[in-house]
Formats: sequence, C-alpha cells, structure tokens
Amino acid sequence: MSKADFDSLEPFTVIDAVEKESGLRFSPVVHTLPSYINRVYELQDDDGNRYVAKFYRPGRWSKEAIREEHDFMEDCSEMDIPLALPEILESDDTLGQTEDGILFALYPHMSGRLWEFKEDDEQWFRLGQLLGRMHRAGRSEKASHRTVIHPESSFRRDCREILESGWIPGTQAQRFEQVTKRIFDLILPVFDDVPLSRIHGDFHCGNILDRMDEGLMIIDFDDMATGPAVQDFWLLLPGHASACRREFFLLQDGYSDFAVPDPGALNLVEPLRAMRMVYFLAWCGRQKEDFSFHRNHPEWGSEGFWDVEIRDLENQYREILDFMEDP
Repeated sequence: MSKADFDSLEPFTVIDAVEKESGLRFSPVVHTLPSYINRVYELQDDDGNRYVAKFYRPGRWSKEAIREEHDFMEDCSEMDIPLALPEILESDDTLGQTEDGILFALYPHMSGRLWEFKEDDEQWFRLGQLLGRMHRAGRSEKASHRTVIHPESSFRRDCREILESGWIPGTQAQRFEQVTKRIFDLILPVFDDVPLSRIHGDFHCGNILDRMDEGLMIIDFDDMATGPAVQDFWLLLPGHASACRREFFLLQDGYSDFAVPDPGALNLVEPLRAMRMVYFLAWCGRQKEDFSFHRNHPEWGSEGFWDVEIRDLENQYREILDFMEDP
C-alpha cells in the first residue's frame, strides 16, 4: 500500500468504507482526531450514536497483528478494565478495509478526561493495580505477530534499520553505531531470564482516561507488544530510576494485588529507556517523508539533530552504567 493512498483519505472515503463494513448510516460530518501514526476520525450515525474509526497506517501491522491487539483488549475487558472494544462488523470480524485495502476498526465513542496525575501514594498504588490486572490478562495468551521488546529483537532491528537507511550523515553514523553497540553489550545480560508477555507497550499518562465513577480507562493499544512487564511501568515515572524508587515500589505494591512483580524489574528501566530512544528515532525515520511530519519537524535528520541524539544516547549509556554500579 502506498503512502499516497493513506494520506489521500477523504471524508467521503472514510464514511463510505465504514458504512459498507458496519451496515450503519452516518452523517456527512467527519471530525479528525489527533494521532501520530494512524488516521482517526469521529463519526455520528443517524441515531446520534458517536463512533471512532481508526485507519491503520499501511504496512505497519498485518491483519494478524491487529487481531492480536483486539484479542488482548478483549482479555483486558474480561478483567473488568474499562476500555472501548472494537465493534463486530458485518463480516463478523473487527477489521474492515477500504477499497484500496487500508485496514480500519470501528469503536464506540467513550468520553473521559485525560487523567490528571497527582503526586500522592494512593494514585501510584491505584495505577499499579490497573497494571496488575492488565498484565494478568496479558499472560493468559501469547502474541506471535507483535514486536518483541528485547535487545536481541527490537533494539537490534531498530539500530540496523537506522544505520542501513542512510538517515545519518557523514561520520555521525559511526558514532551512532559505536554508542548503540556499547549499550547493547551492556544491557543484554540484564534481560537474562526476564519473562516476556503481552503488554500495552506505550503506557503513559496520555493513554489513561479518568471516567470518574467507572474508573481509569486505558486507550491506544496500537503499540501492544510482547515484552517485560516493567515496560508499562517506567513511562509513568517522573524521572530516572535512581530518583524514582518510591514511586516505582508503590506501583509494584498495587501491582502485586493481581500479578507477581519481577523482583529485578527496576534494573530494566534505564536499558528500556535507551531502547525506546532508538525505537523513536527509527519510528520517525519511517515517516520522515510524510508531509505533516516534515512540516512539524523540519530539522529531523540534519547534522545538528543527530549530534544531539547521539549525545543523548551517550549520556543514557552512562546513566545505565552508573545505576548498575550503584543499584
């Protein structure tokens, strides 16, 4: 599927595709919702019911991978975690597609406000309980078509893609290769015997809605992966592992009500941060030709840009090393 097909989605294309797959009739007004990767739209049917149609970026996930996302959400729902499950379409599937083959899913619109984080022990404990329930659901099945968050899998793949793409100019590619090789060698042993299971993959405050009496609702499972449970912990922390022990262990206290925490999980936080930094660079590189990305990030790929990114990775290498020497 070409990028042009994805970017050329028009309101009438969206409405026509969703009506054909769902059997519903929608008003001609389409509201575009913010999304970094996919195209997401709010629709309203003739009865006034509101829906969210999520069109998946072509080439990013296979049908099987998206179905694993939906299966995980269903398992989380069975653990009484509030979320918006994809609708079953006319084909008895949760996946539809446009005439050009762009995959999409239709969700009921569920309102809520972005969770306002407050620094108190009860909130950390409550978040830990939510994570414990989600990961208990995650361990009930496996996902064979999703990213595996591990140095030998995702990190090595992202590093290779960045180096082979030609995105890094001049001698900076050598600096990037050197620092990522040092990080790889340093963190690989930390992952020995770490259990991997289905996780959200992008669990930060922006993906949590507060539905008041109905509890905290999890959104955006698009980065669902197989990985260590602590991947869904560290994005919540306000700083590096060395400065956030209290918050981390409060999360684990709540978590232990529903799932068994990994006793060595804190040691994975800074390695996972380094992996995330490289993942984000690869993710941006795949989209750098998109008009909206280039408009919003005109500096991406310049020598100055890479100088800052490589220096940040060198600093992160030292952060990992310091934590290992003084855990």
